Amino acid sequence: MSETYGWVPEGVDITVPDASRVYDYALGGVHNFAVDREFWHRAEEAFPGAGLVARANRAFLGRAVRWLADAGVRQFLDIGSGIPTLGNVHEVAQEANPDARVMYVDIDPIAVQQSRSLLEGNPYARVIEGDLRDPEGILYHPDVLRLLDFSEPVAVLTVAVLHFVPDAADPAGILKRLGDAMVSGSFLVMSHAGPDATPEGRALQEQVRKLYERTPTPVIIRDPEAVEALFPADFELVAPGVVSATYWHPDPDEADESPQPTALVAVARKR
Repeated sequence: MSETYGWVPEGVDITVPDASRVYDYALGGVHNFAVDREFWHRAEEAFPGAGLVARANRAFLGRAVRWLADAGVRQFLDIGSGIPTLGNVHEVAQEANPDARVMYVDIDPIAVQQSRSLLEGNPYARVIEGDLRDPEGILYHPDVLRLLDFSEPVAVLTVAVLHFVPDAADPAGILKRLGDAMVSGSFLVMSHAGPDATPEGRALQEQVRKLYERTPTPVIIRDPEAVEALFPADFELVAPGVVSATYWHPDPDEADESPQPTALVAVARKR
């Protein structure tokens, strides 16, 4: 298959749906395969609001990065960055500040390879292959240390990734280890799958969760209180706290969409 798809790294299994490729397709990207597209169509059939949730999540990412850039943040560590699509972090951050530095991290070799191609010629944006479950392997990676200065504030982004980390892997502990490496004035950004607002919606959502059990990355749904509890104690939530994606600092000219409880988001600042 690698002969058919020259951009697929050797050894990557493209017969099993991958969360980053499925998300890429949901957002209109092209770096995905028939198995990923079929998976997404089944997810949308089971939960018709899935596409709106994906787009609301992506829109939140853009607003959060702009908000952080306006607050003076010029360093971004995007863990679980996925496959490049429209509105990448470096595009948003460097539009606000051309000197902004962005380090992308993803566990998927395809996402990393495509990011490298996209970032060629950009001295302030880089990508490495890394696993959120090994924060030290990310924080002390030579490429990360060459690009980012942890003696200054950094925004660490964990967008649409922590719901793939089960309680047994201690997601709160992972965030604490990341937070311990950050100075005061740094930020943690999170989006996470949350429960639908209605019993009917939760029943449909459960069908999608069962679909993800057939992939290497099952989804864990956490409610707002559980999401808030993931943040380290020395981080303070930025208003409005843990909310649906469409409620976090919406743009004035955005269409008035219904809130999506299944896309919970929050930004927190280190005291």
